[in-house]
Amino acid sequence: MELTLNNGVTMPALGLGVFQSTPEQTTAAVEAALAAGYRHIDTAAAYGNEREVGEGIRKSGLDRSEVFIETKVWVSDYGYDQTLRAWDKAAGKLGVDYLDLLILHQPAPDRFEKTIAAYKALETFLADGRVRAVGVSNFMPHHLKQLLAETDVIPAVNQIELHPYFTQPDVQAADAEHGILTQAWSPIGGITFYPGWGEDRRNVMEDPTIADIAQRRGKTPAQVMLRWHLQQGRSAIPKSTNPARIAENFDVFDFELSADELAAIDALDTGVRNGPDPDEARAERFAMVIPEA
Repeated sequence: MELTLNNGVTMPALGLGVFQSTPEQTTAAVEAALAAGYRHIDTAAAYGNEREVGEGIRKSGLDRSEVFIETKVWVSDYGYDQTLRAWDKAAGKLGVDYLDLLILHQPAPDRFEKTIAAYKALETFLADGRVRAVGVSNFMPHHLKQLLAETDVIPAVNQIELHPYFTQPDVQAADAEHGILTQAWSPIGGITFYPGWGEDRRNVMEDPTIADIAQRRGKTPAQVMLRWHLQQGRSAIPKSTNPARIAENFDVFDFELSADELAAIDALDTGVRNGPDPDEARAERFAMVIPEA
């Protein structure tokens, strides 16, 4: 299933995410995903596994042009010249001469002038063919408004936390208004049960409404959630390093949820963010240096 971005580039709707996948696990996960039928891999400079993503793609035997590669510039590389260099780092580690989608990882509102300059570097890459599409991640409507006022190219994608317990309808509406594709990170709610992300969280994977739909459909809760994203026109990038789970997450094209089922899942939204607040400055995290090689 392909989605057409606002510049005409097509992107597989479902991709493999590699957030928190260790370098040792990443190559095998990417190989397993491509063997299962995935053609879209999402990584980031900040994940520290771009090199292993590139290795997995090469080991798959697939031609470079068959795999849609998406990565992200980290905040410490924001600024026009710094972001020009960030492309060299990413392309070098991935072992490619172009990227399909390059996005800014955070709005970083405490230094938004550098965010704008970084985005202008992305526009340069788009113009000279080093990237096929550009976008942003974790941008709220007010960040988008400011970005659009100061740049020329409308982002193709906005990657945000989005799962049944946190659907961000205001962000989805702002994206839609500008023709920006909403892409869900943590699409099956991993952020609601990852260790180390706070206590007293409700695990969306154990939600009774989703479990009931899954049972009726003969599918897993994860498959139901991914189908919910796809039917509502979003891109989703579930993360796993387990080959069986990777294949299971891709097996979502042989059933359809009803309007009532989609509405029941929509109704689970709590409005509670599980990941970091994009408006919060995280000086120590933002200062993390991305190595050259």
